[in-house]
Parts: sequence; C-alpha cells; structure tokens
Amino acid sequence: MGKYVFGVDLGGTTVKLGLFETDGKLLDKWEIPTRKEDNGSKILPDIAAAIKNKMSDKGLEKNDVVGVGIGVPGPVDDKGIIYKAANLGWGKFSVNEELAVLLGGIPVKAGNDANVAALGEMWKGGGEGYSNLVAVTLGTGVGGGIIVNGRILTGATGAGGEIGHIHLEDDETESCGCGNKGCLEQYASATGIARLARKKLKDTDKASSMRSHKEISAKTVWDAVKSGDELAIEVANEFGEYLGKGLAAIACVVNPEVFVIGGGVSKAGEVILKYIEGPYKKYVFHASRDTKFALASLGNDAGIYGSARMVLD
Repeated sequence: MGKYVFGVDLGGTTVKLGLFETDGKLLDKWEIPTRKEDNGSKILPDIAAAIKNKMSDKGLEKNDVVGVGIGVPGPVDDKGIIYKAANLGWGKFSVNEELAVLLGGIPVKAGNDANVAALGEMWKGGGEGYSNLVAVTLGTGVGGGIIVNGRILTGATGAGGEIGHIHLEDDETESCGCGNKGCLEQYASATGIARLARKKLKDTDKASSMRSHKEISAKTVWDAVKSGDELAIEVANEFGEYLGKGLAAIACVVNPEVFVIGGGVSKAGEVILKYIEGPYKKYVFHASRDTKFALASLGNDAGIYGSARMVLD
C-alpha cells in the first residue's frame, strides 16, 4: 500500500498541487499555470507532468502513491465524468480515465472543486471532527459543498451543493449569472453584499461612512459594520436574513452538524456569523436548530487537502 497521495486544485488561472502522506501531513505544495488554449487540451498533460516531476524529485515510485485527487470547476459525477467546465473549454469526458492514462495507471478521483474544498475543511480544517457538514463559500458567487457521513454528496450529474442558486426572492428583477432571478448568490456573495449596500445608499439619505468610498465592496460593508455604522449594519442584517433562510432550507434536507463558512467574505471574521445564526434559528426546523457555525481555516489550501482526502475514500 502506498504511503503518499497527491491533491490537485484546478483553477482558471493556476493549478495548485500538494503532496501528502496518507495521514494528512502536507509535505510539499506548488503551482503551475492553467493553460486554457486549444479548449484546455494542455491542462491534464501539464498536471501529469508536474506530478511525475515531483515523484522523480522525491524518489517516489508508482507503487508509493495511493492515487491522485483533483478538484475541477464544474459538475462532476461519482465516476469522474465532468459535464462541462466552460471557463476551461472542456465538454463532457472522464477526468479519472484521461488523467490516469497520462500518469501511467496511477488511480485518479475527480470531484467538483467546491465539494472537494468542503471535504478538505472536514478533514483538516474548520469542520474537523465532524462527518456531516455543509461548507459555504462566499466569494464572487456563493459556492457550496455537502458532506454526508464523511462523503461528498454529488447528486446525479455532480450538481449537488449548488446552494448559491436556491431561489429566495420572487420579486427580483435582475438576473443571476445562472440566468434565473432571485438566487441566494445575488444577496449573500461578495458582489451581492456590495449590491445590497449600493441599493441601501441610494434609497436613503442616512449618514454612513460607506458614502466616502468611490467603490463599494463587501469589505467596505464589514469594516463599516465593525465601526458601528448603522446603515452598514442594516445591510449585514439583510445579508444574514437571506443567507440564514437559505441555510435553514438546506438543513431541512441534509441536517448537518456544522456549517463551515469560507471564501473572501469570511475574512471579515466571526462578526459575520452572528448575522447568519439569528435568522437561521428563526427559519430552521427545530431538529436542526443547534447546528454549529464555524469559519473555514484552510484558505486556498482547502482544495488540495480535499482532493487528497477524496482518494483515500
């Protein structure tokens, strides 16, 4: 049995790679550029070459490696088939099979990047010690990963965990990036929080430190919240109402032990949790009312940790 495992986090700009021992100890991590030309045809060969080079540097043989896990930006089913990754130029094919061939037969396990990051947080991050969790990534959009009994919930076509597209607002007039209107992502993402703030500033003459900023960002809002800005606190409450309601709906389906909140918005710290927990408890089914909330702790390494853990399953 091999002693080592590789974790790969495939992003639109860079590919992050990690070499781990099977107990989760990170031995080495590095990056290579994501070459998306020719419909992404160079991406998997580049990853295979990077892994082979690292094995050579470390004196590792094929039998020393349990396998390679890879998180990719698109829906992936349990067999490692990706259905589409538009920003990479990929259509439907088996990532497991193609990368395994390039690696000379080393086993490969592919998963959706958000789901994989959730697995990483369960293994060695903010969700360590739990086996049922929902990881929520509040960035440009709202991503999610659902872990049930220690395993990723992928769904039929790998779209399980797309929590950012839960419908919450019937009266929304603007479209979400997915094409629908009124998605959670439109109110709880970094861009959504900034959008709520701009609307609030436009609709009232109330004084706010946010008015001194030419560009409003989620950081602008949370910095103002921390300073006691009343209008920013109104925005935070609105954000929390939407996200709390969305997470309450998820809890009725998967009943997690903990929600792990990550992404750029989570850098505001513990302050964001109190705005989520109150509305969550108001809307959730009573059996899930004591679900815990925690901040993600692995940052940009969550993907490589989760990819490695996926192989060990």
